Amino acid sequence: MHPHALRPLRTLRALAGFVLAGSLLVGGAAPASTFPNKPVRIVVPFAPGGGTDLIARTLGQEMSKDLGQPVIIDNKPGAGTIIGTDAIAKAAPDGYSLVMASFAHAVNPSLQSKLPFDNAKAFAPVMLVGRGPNVLVVRPASPFKTVADLLAAAKANPGKLTYASQGAGTSAHLAGEMFDNLAKVKTLHIPYRGAGPAMTDLMGGQVEMFFGTAAAVAPFVERGQLRAIAVTSAEPSAAFKGVPTVGATIPGYAVESWYGLYAPAGTPQDVIARLNAAARKAARAPDFARKVEQEGLNISAGNPAELDTYVRAEEARWARIVKENGIKAD
Repeated sequence: MHPHALRPLRTLRALAGFVLAGSLLVGGAAPASTFPNKPVRIVVPFAPGGGTDLIARTLGQEMSKDLGQPVIIDNKPGAGTIIGTDAIAKAAPDGYSLVMASFAHAVNPSLQSKLPFDNAKAFAPVMLVGRGPNVLVVRPASPFKTVADLLAAAKANPGKLTYASQGAGTSAHLAGEMFDNLAKVKTLHIPYRGAGPAMTDLMGGQVEMFFGTAAAVAPFVERGQLRAIAVTSAEPSAAFKGVPTVGATIPGYAVESWYGLYAPAGTPQDVIARLNAAARKAARAPDFARKVEQEGLNISAGNPAELDTYVRAEEARWARIVKENGIKAD
């Protein structure tokens, strides 16, 4: 074949190569068009059995219906949620790894002297799931019936009355610290790796009380395995009818729990939008709403900015409280 006759063929091959390369580049630049094409993981930085675990599992089941992929719950407890949270700070920013953050996420920056990540730079907000009270509970056979009973015992035996938490820096821990500081008493904090182990020891009599999240303790209160003495919110909770606030006995007392989904920083905005849409739909599903509202959680289910604004305000509020009261991580 004459050399000049090969030129059209070479041109066609080159053109085909450019088209193929272009299609690959376009495909790589639009991850949300195929997202998700494999299971999504939600890290829970606590042991199984607590409120954060329950919220994540219930939400994940609903999200999987919309995403068309399984949503796997990965429990990574330890170090006051830092171990599990750090795993997501270092995860690939592709939308397949999320963390169900809670109260400790906003408190750890002021409570811990050194964190392996920067809250403001390491995470991308996805959605604030909801907010709710903690509940001060004791075992049914406990001699303590009211907050006043607990205060009397704490004053009579400083440092002897014990309270459990799901880890240092969690809402249960800070609820106990605020109890001590505002009432001018001294109790003994016993941290666990999650609400499940904490409640097991509470029911077994190893500790006296627990400021557990509503989501964690509500089923046990309903079955009569724990007795609710008070709620930590500023106002009484409709989910715990007849249960007074801690603030009714200790003026100024108020602690609130919350749950929020974060992805690693750098996750594409279209992927965040897809995850937010699935999470919003899941949080508004009748089964999810019925389950969590019965346990005192007020569903938020807004856009990513709502979570960012709320948590920044919580960080500032607790930084002030931690400093003013000299609260330390155990």
